[in-house]
Amino acid sequence: MSALAISPTRLARGRHDPAFRALATQLIVLAMLAGTVAFLAMNLAGNLEARSIRTGFGFLWQAAGFEIGQSLIAYGPSASFGRALLVGLLNTLVVASLGIVLSTLAGFVVGIASLSRNPLVSPLARLYVELIRNTPLLLQLYLWYAVLTQMLPAASAAPQLLPGVYLAKSGLHFPVLQHGAWLIPAAGLAGLIAWAGHGVWARRRAAQTGAPAKLWPGLLLLLLPLVAVALERAVSASFDMPHLTRFGFSGGGMITPELTALLIGLSLYNAAFVGEILRGGILSVGRGQLEAAAALGLSRGQTLRLVVIPQAMKVAVPPLASQYLNLAKNTSLAIAIGYPDLMSIGNTIINQTGQAVEVIAILMSLYLTLSLAISTFMNWYNARVALQGAS
Repeated sequence: MSALAISPTRLARGRHDPAFRALATQLIVLAMLAGTVAFLAMNLAGNLEARSIRTGFGFLWQAAGFEIGQSLIAYGPSASFGRALLVGLLNTLVVASLGIVLSTLAGFVVGIASLSRNPLVSPLARLYVELIRNTPLLLQLYLWYAVLTQMLPAASAAPQLLPGVYLAKSGLHFPVLQHGAWLIPAAGLAGLIAWAGHGVWARRRAAQTGAPAKLWPGLLLLLLPLVAVALERAVSASFDMPHLTRFGFSGGGMITPELTALLIGLSLYNAAFVGEILRGGILSVGRGQLEAAAALGLSRGQTLRLVVIPQAMKVAVPPLASQYLNLAKNTSLAIAIGYPDLMSIGNTIINQTGQAVEVIAILMSLYLTLSLAISTFMNWYNARVALQGAS
């Protein structure tokens, strides 16, 4: 008998082998999936050809022909569709990053307030959580947008909050630097680097001496470059001031009510979930840890900052990562209130070019990249927190 021949007994034995059945099942499912994808691709290509719809990504270099209300980079109707998508991506990144920071800060306050012994603070925090979590986010965005656009005064009656700063239905108008504005974010970045470097040094020193690290030197290093540059620019630089015209304010910078409503809505909505996550993390810390901190003479604030929060974060980081991903994806609801985010601009491009498949593929890739970036950072931070806890 040939060496390649398989006896019926051996073949029957292989059919009953769990590993063989698992491999065969996976191959069958993979073949069915590949066949389904191939069928859908052929059907799509046929429908596009029947309707004489062009395919490809060449439209990205064509002139967009539409305005965008808010842009972080130079943009005009003569710019390309690709640049319009870049504007939408940057707007989405601004909302996502600011929303994560604001919802985390507000969530910390809500989570700690929920555990307060004060008979007024704790019920109010619980009421906030239950009210926000059980109301649709889209409805909350509509509410904040209506508040900002209907209850604020018109431009002619806008109050001056600070010299050159006005609040009206059209948004918050403020002076902007005409030259050297890039120095402010550069100073902020330098402050972040100094703050991070001080944190590494302070942790090593605390591990060597046993003395708790102080919070104020790091905050001072974080804010000092930014304050110094802001003061220097305020004294020596010229500003483009907003001024009232017949049709509203002209000149200066502006934060639109759409951006404000989106930030407020997303931040407050996610803060309720972040607060519950942090409350659960704090409750997971054993009572023995609190008693040990009290025995060492730590105050309630020191116990919370040095004992409770570090241990609670080890429990809270994984669900926090999921919540941050939800926030990044929920930015697509900006289309409902007219904020020019990635989804809104993508929808406009689809209506103008008809290249729905290509635009949707680009949008899916960008949102996927954003989600993977947040997930990667949170996984790194989670591993770092776990490593510190183990050491």
